[in-house]
Amino acid sequence: MATITLFHGSPYESVAPEYGLGNDKHDYGRGFYLTESVELAKEWAVCRPDESNGWVHQYELDTEGLQILNFQEHSVLTWLAELMKHRDAADSKRYRVLAAKFIAKYGIDTNGYDVIKGWRANASYFYIAKEFVRDNVDVDILEELLSLGGLGIQYCVKSEKAYAQLREIPSGLLSVSYSEFNDKYNKRDVEARQSMRDLIDSDANTVTNVFSTLL
Repeated sequence: MATITLFHGSPYESVAPEYGLGNDKHDYGRGFYLTESVELAKEWAVCRPDESNGWVHQYELDTEGLQILNFQEHSVLTWLAELMKHRDAADSKRYRVLAAKFIAKYGIDTNGYDVIKGWRANASYFYIAKEFVRDNVDVDILEELLSLGGLGIQYCVKSEKAYAQLREIPSGLLSVSYSEFNDKYNKRDVEARQSMRDLIDSDANTVTNVFSTLL
């Protein structure tokens, strides 16, 4: 892997990725988020309920010399631990106490990586996360559940070095119709939740190896 093409969905026609910006509460913390899927980028560009059209920006990332952490090469529990560092799945004292223990046991140090690659935690994910921390989901079906969400893989550009090796392709700019792609975004989520509910309610979910027993 040398140079890869990535897409960023945004409500804004003009975007300027800048090191140090971003939201600490996003999936992998502060950074600039992109995907290899232009179709997912279109959905993400119009996922806000403000009925305005969005934009997809095309980029090239030169990965030469970059340290890339790929969560697909790790346990799904490691990925969940990373999300728990940044995002709250439940607002309860029990969750806050157990999440800290979970992160200590399954989390990995992501400092020193230039780019983080892994699933995107969309609305469907939070449904699963809440069920998981309530001990309603067995870890044996967790990965299958998350695959039903169609979460998509995203890249988070983290370091100053990685930002320097990212460049936008102006000719790749696309306008995104809110009416078309917001519907697709919502339909994906509704269908994912139903598929997830069906699996949780099935005999495959033995509810034996659950969140609290993993600590």
